Amino acid sequence: MADDSPKIIDFQFEAMSRLRAKVDALGEAHASLLQVARSRGDSQSRVHTAVLAALDAGSPEHFVHVITQDWVDILGLDAVAVALETSPEAVRLAPPGLQFIGPGQLGAWLDGRSTVSVRDVELGLPLFGPAADLIKSQALIRLPMDERWPRGLLALGSRTPHAFEKLANVELLSFLGAVSARCLNHWLSLRA
Repeated sequence: MADDSPKIIDFQFEAMSRLRAKVDALGEAHASLLQVARSRGDSQSRVHTAVLAALDAGSPEHFVHVITQDWVDILGLDAVAVALETSPEAVRLAPPGLQFIGPGQLGAWLDGRSTVSVRDVELGLPLFGPAADLIKSQALIRLPMDERWPRGLLALGSRTPHAFEKLANVELLSFLGAVSARCLNHWLSLRA
């Protein structure tokens, strides 16, 4: 025998269940947004500290040392390299640690319009030297060099895949490249 009694729907219970689900979803979104904001704030602080260290360099050798050695710790990376697209003979008295890449190499690593390229890799650029085998994520930043100097590249490498999602704010990485280029232009001009 079928039960023909009317079913009672508790609208209040349904409405409260939906409201609770929405509140939970908003809470998760809020927590995620806070984490992203904290991460960006940390990245910005690291980049500012790196820039100040570069600006404090007292010589071209010290400047290149700050970028290639000190920035590794400041930015929490595994390797940092800076290079000019030319032969070593083309830039007289270049500071030690400044690397040189052949003509056209920059275009092979960065397309013509890109200022910043962030990607995961199987193997880091040869610029990273012995650390190249460890690099799984890299950020390549085109250096806006003065027309007197060859085109430049700042390469950041990490052994952690997706490492640059934390620093992936293209504006921050572009800023890091712009400051590096200005300092490098300054030091090369003094040696010219």
